Amino acid sequence: MAISPLEIGVCSWSLQVTSIPELKGFMDSLGLKAVQIACGDPQHASWEEGEEMPKAALAAGLVMTGTMLGFPGEDYTSPATIQKTGGFGDPNTRADRLDRLDWALARTFALGLKDMMLHAGFLPEPHDPIRKAFLDTLGDAAARAKSKGITLAFETGQETADLLLQTMKDLACDNLRINFDPANMLLYDKGDPIRAVEILGPYIKSVHVKDAFRPKTAGEWGSEVPLGQGEVGMERFLGELKKVGYTGALCIEREVGNQASRFADIMQGAKLLHKVLAELA
Repeated sequence: MAISPLEIGVCSWSLQVTSIPELKGFMDSLGLKAVQIACGDPQHASWEEGEEMPKAALAAGLVMTGTMLGFPGEDYTSPATIQKTGGFGDPNTRADRLDRLDWALARTFALGLKDMMLHAGFLPEPHDPIRKAFLDTLGDAAARAKSKGITLAFETGQETADLLLQTMKDLACDNLRINFDPANMLLYDKGDPIRAVEILGPYIKSVHVKDAFRPKTAGEWGSEVPLGQGEVGMERFLGELKKVGYTGALCIEREVGNQASRFADIMQGAKLLHKVLAELA
């Protein structure tokens, strides 16, 4: 089933589901057909179906926009802990995480998908002596994905838009793109998400729709809130996405609260997005 431009969807892990039938039931209740689906690693939502998950997802008729990979050992307790443990940042975990990437690429391929999202880790600044080895690892990841016909999309938030753009240009891999999350720009206090869309527009392959406030104290997290209640500004955000020519799905992500409250927030968020899109039409 084809996905319409700016189709409103959901991130599977936001619903805290553990099986494909449970996911399908929630999506039907939400009236949403598009989903960005967790690969199913221990860090990012395991599936009761295990290795049979791709078969079950395809049989359920899910309309999937791509997969999401998280790595075991990533610690989101604070910005400092995720800087140490996130993505490919720690040289000591790179080999294991590239192996995990291979597993996730095989799962993405089995699902019939061509896009996979992940956090690359905190990107070193230009002229930082650790940058070359880090970028070599990202280039290796891109090459592994390309061999499967898959595009890797690095999620925003852990660096400024300017640094991410420079990194994409330095890597110069035609299958590296960006999964844009405006709230992450605020949660990590890494700049204006609207300006970031303008800067990164040609590279944006997929979008997480989330809202947040910046941190009140340096070095701490900002606060995630339901769509329309934070600093992103959904009208400006969606307007800027349209301006740069983005036509992919808008997958709502909610990572705070229990399953019932998340469902309610996603339901209200979908209504808000429908309203804003209608006004922008």
